[in-house]
Amino acid sequence: MLYDFLVHLVNPLLTLFNGRPQIEHKDRLPEGNYIIVAPHRTWLDPVLLALAVYPKKFTFMAKEELFKGRFANWFLRKLGAFPVNRKNPGPSAIKTPVRLLKNSDRSTIIFPTGSRYSSKIKGGALIIAKMANVPLVPAVYQGPLKLSGIFKRQKRKISFGEPIYIDRKMRLTDENQQELERQMQTAFDQLDNELDPNYHYYMPEKPKNDDF
Repeated sequence: MLYDFLVHLVNPLLTLFNGRPQIEHKDRLPEGNYIIVAPHRTWLDPVLLALAVYPKKFTFMAKEELFKGRFANWFLRKLGAFPVNRKNPGPSAIKTPVRLLKNSDRSTIIFPTGSRYSSKIKGGALIIAKMANVPLVPAVYQGPLKLSGIFKRQKRKISFGEPIYIDRKMRLTDENQQELERQMQTAFDQLDNELDPNYHYYMPEKPKNDDF
């Protein structure tokens, strides 16, 4: 209920202050559960991606540091988030989303670079998709990277790519993994170019206290 309540609270407010978002190719979203994979560009993009596909609901990976407070821990878990140690993920970083994708009606959002300060795709999403037998759906977000940009009415744009299906019989060798990662990156580049051929994401400088 908290998830639905916040959607019906946040969506009208975003529309009021920022206008309606431009959402492209929502028809490409498959039936059932799937994993949205996207470049991580702002702390806003998990929220904006989830709003774009509502009423489909999502679970989220989030760094464990966000769960330290009692209220934050309760709030994030109620929204479907689960903690992950980014430096030492452990088996739960794979098992938890696989279990949720198999045993619930919620899809998940994964940022395969793991950070806003990196462009290198990591393979965790591929393993999860293969084990859960769900497709990957590439997506990109263009728009304000800070909350202040929302109030300046910088346009929010989201586009979805064609699903990427992983054969359950395929071994995720280095070669196969690199090919799937290439497909993801190619999809990101194509979607960005379709939304705005002049768009360029300027990666922020990594904070000194972020050793991930």
